Order: sequence, then structure tokens, then C-alpha cells
Amino acid sequence: MTPRSRAENRIETTRAIQQTGRRHLAEVGPAALSLRAIAREVGMVSSAVYRYFPSRDDLLTALIVESYDELGDAVEAADGSVPDRDDLAGRFRAVVHAIHDWARANPHEYALLYGSPVPGYAAPETTVPSAARVTGAFLRLAQAAEETDRPLGAPARTVATAEHDALAGVREALDSPVADERTVRWLMAWSTVFGHLSLELFGHMYRGVLDYDAHFAHVVDQLVADLGIG
Repeated sequence: MTPRSRAENRIETTRAIQQTGRRHLAEVGPAALSLRAIAREVGMVSSAVYRYFPSRDDLLTALIVESYDELGDAVEAADGSVPDRDDLAGRFRAVVHAIHDWARANPHEYALLYGSPVPGYAAPETTVPSAARVTGAFLRLAQAAEETDRPLGAPARTVATAEHDALAGVREALDSPVADERTVRWLMAWSTVFGHLSLELFGHMYRGVLDYDAHFAHVVDQLVADLGIG
């Protein structure tokens, strides 16, 4: 067998550390993540692991980027699976159900991305491109709805100057203009999807909603109607 190169060994060891880190994430949570404990499980001396991740925060950042990219892959694949690109309702349903499926399959990673902040940790700017892949799917659909002049499915309040100014960051992320009223409606859809997921995954719907799948499907249908894409 051809011996592996140093670069290949590093890639393999990095993967092992991150996979073990994800298991520990499920067992102890991000705040208690320990590089020393991970090193022991991987079979490394504790000092060696720091050559791959100088601190716990560096490992957390790698896990965040990895998780965002996994979710981004799922979202983009779901959107791309809809052959009729004018079927905005079909694309929206595909995207949000992909988010729902990924979150339920990876609840601890979802909590790392969208749960309570980890004490003492601040995500660096390097996490932004990966995080933006998910929100980008919503923005692309909003732009497509604007370009085809889809009327919103419910009356919209006129956007005041203060709200227009508040949306400046969203406008900068758009490739083409979207009316403020539509932007607000899509932001509401985005927050509804993730708010629903958080309530479901963190147990706040227990005994209140008896069939999560049926309820989520209805919520998605309502959002399709409100967005005017159905």
C-alpha cells in the first residue's frame, strides 16, 4: 500500500477530532466541550490535539462551519431538485422541509447553530459565508417572487422609515431589489420556520401539538399562502 502523505494524515486526524467533537457535543454540550477529553478518545496526547485546534473555541468554530455547510448542502440540494424553477411554492416547501429534516436528524448541531449562545464564545466572521447559505435560499426565493410580481397573499402594512432603515443589511445581501413589504413577509417566514423548529426540538410543543409533522406541513402551507407563491 502507498503510505499516506503528511497532508492526508492531517486531514484524517482533523476529521477524527471533529467527529469525536460532535459526539461529545451531544453528550456534554458545547460549553463543556474539552479538547483533552477528545484527544484521549482519539488516542492522542493532549498536547498534540492543540496542533490541530489551538483552543476549544477553534474546534467550536470548525463544528459550526461544518454544520452550517451540511445544512446548506441539504437546502441547496432540495431547492435544486425542483425542476420547474418558477414553482416557487414547490421550491419553498422543499427548502423548509430539508431544514426540518436536517434539524431533527442533527438536534445537537441545530442547537449549536440556533440555540442559546455558548458562554464565553463569539463566532468569528469566518462562520458567516456558511451561515449565509441557508438564509440565501430564502432571499433567492424572495427575489424570484419580486421579479415575477407575485402579490402577497395577505394585506401588508406600509413599511415605515424606521423599518426601512432597519432592513438595510438585508438589502445589501440581495442581488436584485425586493420591496420592503415583501422583504418583511419573507423575514417573517424565515423566523417562523426556525422558531417552529426551536419550539419543537427543545420540547416546548410537548402535549400541545400531538402530530409535529402534520402541524409543520400546515404551517408551511400557510406560509406559502401568506407569501403569495402558492
